[in-house]
Amino acid sequence: MRFRHRAAAGFATLSLPLAGLVGLTGPAHAAADSSAATATYTKASDWGTGFEGRWTVKNTGATAISSWTVEWDFPSGTSVTSAWDADVTSSGLHWTAKNKSYNGSLAPGASVTFGFNGAGTGSPSNCRLNGGGCDGTTVPGDAAPSAPGTPTASAVTDTSVKLAWSAATDDKGIKNYDVLRDGSKVATVTTTSYTDTGLTAGTDYSYTVQARDTADQTGPASGAVAVHTTGGGTTPPTTGAKVKLGYFTEWGIYGRNYNVKNLVTSGSAAKITHINYAFGNVTNGQCAIGDSYADYDKAFTADQSVSGVADTWDQPLRGNFNQLRELKAKYPNIKVLWSFGGWTWSGGFAQAAANPAAFAQSCYNLVEDPRWADVFDGIDIDWEYPNACGLSCDTSGAAAYKNLMQALRAKFGTGNLITAATTADGSSGGKIDAADYAGAAQYVNWYNVMTYDFFGAWAAQGPTAPHSPLTSYSGIPTAGFTTADAMAKFKAKGVPASKLLIGIGFYGRGWTGVTQDAPGGTATGPAAGTYEQGIEDYKVLKTSCPATGTVAGTAYAKCGSNWWSYDTPATIAGKMTWAKNQGLGGAFFWEFSGDTGNGELVSAISNGLS
Repeated sequence: MRFRHRAAAGFATLSLPLAGLVGLTGPAHAAADSSAATATYTKASDWGTGFEGRWTVKNTGATAISSWTVEWDFPSGTSVTSAWDADVTSSGLHWTAKNKSYNGSLAPGASVTFGFNGAGTGSPSNCRLNGGGCDGTTVPGDAAPSAPGTPTASAVTDTSVKLAWSAATDDKGIKNYDVLRDGSKVATVTTTSYTDTGLTAGTDYSYTVQARDTADQTGPASGAVAVHTTGGGTTPPTTGAKVKLGYFTEWGIYGRNYNVKNLVTSGSAAKITHINYAFGNVTNGQCAIGDSYADYDKAFTADQSVSGVADTWDQPLRGNFNQLRELKAKYPNIKVLWSFGGWTWSGGFAQAAANPAAFAQSCYNLVEDPRWADVFDGIDIDWEYPNACGLSCDTSGAAAYKNLMQALRAKFGTGNLITAATTADGSSGGKIDAADYAGAAQYVNWYNVMTYDFFGAWAAQGPTAPHSPLTSYSGIPTAGFTTADAMAKFKAKGVPASKLLIGIGFYGRGWTGVTQDAPGGTATGPAAGTYEQGIEDYKVLKTSCPATGTVAGTAYAKCGSNWWSYDTPATIAGKMTWAKNQGLGGAFFWEFSGDTGNGELVSAISNGLS
């Protein structure tokens, strides 16, 4: 990325307990070992927004057990968000916990406990320990099928959508699948795909799939995929007061082939409140166009266009600006801000800070240009970092930031939004302490706190660490580099919680040459990425390196010698719960094109803040 956001901040352990778990107690027979064993589940704590669950495995036999595996099912909507003392993975709604290298052996009479946090309202069922049942008897061979993979949606039109999912498994074989729309069966198919037709334009739907085996046993439902059909005119404003903001990059229309229309076909447009268009340049102390061809000149074909009508050579406005105009016509609740600066173009702010009034006037003239004034509802300032070092170092002084925001508010008035992306460095004497963010807060609508990129392969030898930690944890490379530390510091300085948005990265950070599964391992350099070393989109990592664990509220995985950390729908759900409990104003993310084609990360943010 030419303008990738980067913050300097930290890594942590998420404590987002699994909501709604009902304790399962009872023995489980270890069929894979001649020794008997039991598994006991308890709900350790409940604080309203979630629960902490614990499993205890005990060797009740006469010979040692060399390893253990506990499996259970959750209903749709319930998931593990973090775990300790076990490697917890999932396939659909089926969860598997395997012992760590240090706690697999159990002598007769010995026991071990592992725990997890999560989200949802369901209870665990169908527990197995090393293949045996939790009632202490051998599980019958003809078990119900597993849950299919969560469906993916493609080819979304006004009236139809194509669904596809990964196959379920069963000891006797799969007979067919039931496709459920909003909980009601709409079709039974023998393949792993289905096209649903006769839908209503501009409408939200939810799809799940259940498998049936040759004995006519029906397994648990898959995870749900949200679909918003195109067309249908306007969409009602998003309910609730929380901000749900995404960055759209001007350069994404090139190699990534991600257009404004993708916000519609993915269903994301119906689930957001704001868009930051990135980036405008800051040069010679003024706001300036970033990429004129992408911004207002490129002609989009009919199939690329939000309206379905091709641009013509003589129309007054083309490019992304016109596509954003068409998007707002379909979704009038969406507000669009023009974001200026970013990692690469922040060097121009030092000159701008020398004459804030002139800078504000230049920005106003550009944003309110009659050719596209109706497209934008305000301005976003992405200064990385005032009176501190980013790509270059700024020495404009602690007051410069407040003065700049004051000048922008004076020029843009109260009818426009003024926001800013800020550091998330919560360390003592760190970047939050370098500028007067508290004084500037009175002039902004909110701060987009960049609570990601705390750690990454710019530290080529590691230690490996999740790049978007929520709270601190034992072994964190830098104290204060966490979301919780950043938000606490902003609030302690007097910035209202309602003016702070939590940031989510739609990508992962990774190292190669790693031998250790858990965080804290050494590395030899950045892992290979599609566009940049050490970074990869979530939509790629989801299948190329599926998450195997969660630490500090962020998922991680080791695939071969590569180690990645990134957010998933489950970890995002946990972070949104935390943000609401903290009274934050909402969430934002960088950036749309890293999401899946059906916008599952945007859905997680929207659902989590609703």
